[in-house]
Amino acid sequence: MRFLVRDRLLGFGDDYWIEDDRGNKVFLVDGKAMRLRDTFELKDTQGCVLIDIHQKMLALRDTMVIERDGEPLATIRRKRLSLLRNHYRVSLADGSTELDVSGKILDREFAVEYDGELLAVVSRRWLHVRETYGVDVVRDDADPALLIAVAVCVIHLAEKERKDD
Repeated sequence: MRFLVRDRLLGFGDDYWIEDDRGNKVFLVDGKAMRLRDTFELKDTQGCVLIDIHQKMLALRDTMVIERDGEPLATIRRKRLSLLRNHYRVSLADGSTELDVSGKILDREFAVEYDGELLAVVSRRWLHVRETYGVDVVRDDADPALLIAVAVCVIHLAEKERKDD
């Protein structure tokens, strides 16, 4: 299933809808302004919080945390020993599962994989709408909300790293 995400989503404090490929509103991103750390919630169309995302405050490297129902779901950070700058690791809370994110993050052209198997592709190539990228969830059993949250977090971390350089 393919989702359309507005690039302005990274402007924390704003609210944006994520649509499916038919133009139906699927998720609401509720940005939380006036916080010490970057924070937002991913909600369903009824306003129920599906995922909470925030920046980890006390970390040596920039880190984003994804939570569901108040419980940690995943932690995202740039891969430590990667020769490629655009390579991120997503550690799921179960402790044994890791997703790899690699590609041209700032160009919105990258993939999310688990153990070499493609879970999602993020791309602007399919779209004619400016300031929008697509998240194509490839596997039927994958969690679309989690993969969208991963994509947004990775882009946010890459943008932040670029500003710091």
